[in-house]
Amino acid sequence: MNRSEMIQRCQQGLVWDLIIIGGGATGLGSAVDAASRGLKVLLLEQSDFAKGTSSRSTKLLHGGLRYLKQGHISLVMEALHERGLLYRNAPHLVGSLPFLIPFYRWWEKWFYGIGLKLYDLLAGSLNLRPSRMLTKEEVLLHLPTLVSTHLRGGMIYYDGQFDDARLAISLARTAEGLGATVVNYMPVQGLLKERERIAGVIATDAETGRSYELKAKAVINATGVFVDQIRYLDDPSSAPLCSPSQGIHLVLDRSFLPSDTALLIPSTEDGRVLFLIPWHRHLLVGTTDTAVQAVELEPLPLEKEIEFLLRHIAHYLHRAPKRSDILSLYAGLRPLVKMAGKTNTASLARDHVVVVAQSGLITVTGGKWTTYRRMAQDVIDKAISIADLPVSACRTEALRLHGYQEGHHVVEAWTQYGSDAEELEELIRQHPDWGHNHLLHPRLPYLPVEVVWAVRKEMARSLEDVLARRTRALFLDAKAAVEIAPRVARLMAQELGKSAAWETKEVRAFTELAVQYNSVNELRM
Repeated sequence: MNRSEMIQRCQQGLVWDLIIIGGGATGLGSAVDAASRGLKVLLLEQSDFAKGTSSRSTKLLHGGLRYLKQGHISLVMEALHERGLLYRNAPHLVGSLPFLIPFYRWWEKWFYGIGLKLYDLLAGSLNLRPSRMLTKEEVLLHLPTLVSTHLRGGMIYYDGQFDDARLAISLARTAEGLGATVVNYMPVQGLLKERERIAGVIATDAETGRSYELKAKAVINATGVFVDQIRYLDDPSSAPLCSPSQGIHLVLDRSFLPSDTALLIPSTEDGRVLFLIPWHRHLLVGTTDTAVQAVELEPLPLEKEIEFLLRHIAHYLHRAPKRSDILSLYAGLRPLVKMAGKTNTASLARDHVVVVAQSGLITVTGGKWTTYRRMAQDVIDKAISIADLPVSACRTEALRLHGYQEGHHVVEAWTQYGSDAEELEELIRQHPDWGHNHLLHPRLPYLPVEVVWAVRKEMARSLEDVLARRTRALFLDAKAAVEIAPRVARLMAQELGKSAAWETKEVRAFTELAVQYNSVNELRM
């Protein structure tokens, strides 16, 4: 992907079939769906792809066991179906991860055993692997640092694991490969109308300040927690559609749970489940569910959320992690759909909705990463029906995503490039100092070649783009990410043709951002 080429397409005065606002999971998925049907698509993202919610998930593709407990059978079935499709279509990005539920009370064996067998059954032919009972001894073989007092046994089941930001980049590259135009750092600031009907958008290139009037037959608002802000541009009297909820995650050293099996804590005081998940050689812990009023690109973890997670996981681990053990922590906002009479966000289902305003503006919100493809299918079907676009069936159920390689189910960072790995290896042959013997940091699994690749092929424009989303350095170890920032900025400046002043500015901005990912605020300059 080349941003200059994308901008040039915006300057050609085209009338697009679709303009999609939002470069997260839903927007990118919609661009892939529409482009695969032969539509002329432009996607505009206000910041970087997956900057918001779509890079801040629990990194799971799952049906949702708690939704099963709440009786949302159809939602679970849809999510399990979509999990299976993505496991097939992006094996370089999606892996199967074992999860263990420990039993400390006699009735849990039957309660969770029946529930997980139903979970297997609902997945049908797309089930990853069947669940099974474990003895106490088998549980401790899987999770040796688990508290064993009163432990009676457990059950293991399988769900999907992925890297959310890497999947977003794969979707962007898939859409571009199908003919779509995708532009980051291009915020939409107004809507064009003709005879009270939506006819396009007004957008500004954040890098140059140039404004564009871009026309389209239909406009899709896929901006996640920001959907109401776009809807107010269309109609200031619109009733709010989104009820945002915040969830945070902690990242710890793998030694707290040295296993390739994840731990599921099935019941907390707010009715959620908690996960302790091996991810990129670290341990990911989450999540919380806190109703919020304001929506921001960089939401801040709350003290009570951090304490909530540390307090709950301390009951299950021999060595309870302290605040100073947190390597990174991050917050994300869920775009939950408002429901009459519901005030507790933990009780809101993760269904998605497609809403068409009188002006023709199409809004899609709700859902979760697992069901992004189905959300995209529904909103593109709706756009075709109301904008008199060429009718064609959805093609994404069997569409292989960029980087696809047969039989390549992995979740480690280097192998997530899939078929692009050959080109990366060629770059290393040309520049050995970018290669495998030159880790950017001993605590992180990233190489200099990945920085160059992010700029040349994945439209990374800032230091944050590379350290937060093209790699996951900031999310894995905030302090280590700051330590490598000057070197990464230098590599980027060489690729982008930027000055030393640009490097200094980027390092300063990134260091200031990284403070909120560090639990003890050690990073201030």
